[in-house]
Amino acid sequence: MSTHKSGFVNIIGNPNVGKSTLMNALVGEKLSIITAKAQTTRHRILGIVSGEEFQVVFSDTPGIIKPAYELQNAMMGFVKSAFEDADVMIYLVEIGEKGLKDENFFKKINSSKIPVLLLLNKIDTSNQETLEEQVSYWKNLVPNAEVYGISALTGFNVPNVLDRILELLPEGPAFYPKDQITDKPERFFVNEKLREKILLHYKKEIPYAVEVVTDSFIESDDIIKIKSTILVERASQKGIIIGHKGASIKRVGMEARKDLEKFFQKKIFIELFVKINKNWRSKSTELRRFGYQP
Repeated sequence: MSTHKSGFVNIIGNPNVGKSTLMNALVGEKLSIITAKAQTTRHRILGIVSGEEFQVVFSDTPGIIKPAYELQNAMMGFVKSAFEDADVMIYLVEIGEKGLKDENFFKKINSSKIPVLLLLNKIDTSNQETLEEQVSYWKNLVPNAEVYGISALTGFNVPNVLDRILELLPEGPAFYPKDQITDKPERFFVNEKLREKILLHYKKEIPYAVEVVTDSFIESDDIIKIKSTILVERASQKGIIIGHKGASIKRVGMEARKDLEKFFQKKIFIELFVKINKNWRSKSTELRRFGYQP
């Protein structure tokens, strides 16, 4: 009888190196927000890949930053926890990068007792000479890691990385049902999709001052009816989110609805509200309510 392998594979790295793109390439679903702005991932998001003889639980973590306020402290807490339960660590860097924004995390990777796969991402934007230089640079810097050049965006070399992960995983039973692809509830993906559209369409501080809460998610055979509230910290931000005659918020709702219809494979009806929640990013009670703190 063949053995079953299972384990946790945690992806860490600086903001915007392609962690969410990589996880989505590995899982085959758009689970993590991908935008060009930093700090798009605020939580640990699990993506689950199962086969008959294996289950890999991937974890996409927030980009490593030096925290400036309480929300960012909580985000770095998710990264710390990624070191604690991993069976394999993926350290994702991009061509031309020199190291992590936090020295302590870097030391942790170098002294890691578990296998580390250092993936050099975005090689589709580079040439052979640069790639060879980068590979030797990282082999010297992180001698305990296996180095692979990949393109998360095009999927180049991603199947080989997955094969190597399966070789490294310990034997064990599945942690989740085999047809499950994430540990997050439906409402989480509604919130994330709305947040993605806000990140794309609003400038400066606005996206970072926003939290989204889905108040109701009612599913019937052919339609899902959703009511979500966009929380901002100040009255001026509320006006910006709504826009002239409601045009801005209408665009957010329309684009999110299209994506959610693809994700859930059902017709979506979505209603959006905007409320002020003063300084929520600095309040522990609010951060707990939004799932950033235990």
